[in-house]
Amino acid sequence: MNRAALFDVDGTLTDTNHLHVTCWWEALRQAGHDVEMHAIHRAIGLPGEDLLAHLLGEDRDTSQDEVLGAAHDTLYGTYFDRLPPMNSAAELLRELDRRGWRIVLVTSAKDAELDALRRAIEADDVVAATATSDDVDEGKPAPDPVHHALDLVDAPADGAVFVGDTVWDMRAGVRAGVSCVGLLCGGIPRADLEESGARAVYRHPADLLEHLDHSPFDLSVASATPMASTDS
Repeated sequence: MNRAALFDVDGTLTDTNHLHVTCWWEALRQAGHDVEMHAIHRAIGLPGEDLLAHLLGEDRDTSQDEVLGAAHDTLYGTYFDRLPPMNSAAELLRELDRRGWRIVLVTSAKDAELDALRRAIEADDVVAATATSDDVDEGKPAPDPVHHALDLVDAPADGAVFVGDTVWDMRAGVRAGVSCVGLLCGGIPRADLEESGARAVYRHPADLLEHLDHSPFDLSVASATPMASTDS
């Protein structure tokens, strides 16, 4: 049975959430929308159209969506050559690969942005596949991206763990029937991640790597509920 280690990217493997917040804030400001940064932060992790619906409402002028998305992408693109990886992100992926897990990135990023993120992580040699929101009808928090990721490596839900930093990641994983691990490095509180389905919460990739033997990635203890989480 293939075992799948599914990873969100922004805020989980790369320290990029606050760059996204700034870029969305500026794109919205340029279009005349006054949206507080803390609200944008809580929406990071949603695909662009869903993020705008979450922030501006379903009754917004959707004809602006493409312009807003393009403005965000242009602003964010100025950081492509210096996107910071989370400490020990590559080492975590390589250790899981060494233990027989198939690594799949599950992200809303696409094309040039995804290429830049993968360059930042520097672990392409162990990434088996990538599932993006463009591959499915609905992005996170719908389970579709997780189901697609599992299909890419022919892995069952009960042999998979999804690591992410947002409530959207946790909800998508729970709906797909996989075990979820939350990371605090994206800036979302522990309580929110646990309420959304995280079975264990760690500070960042380095913390998860240090406690890997007692995490949901240890299938011999994965059925225990709840699992211990490290201090925030």
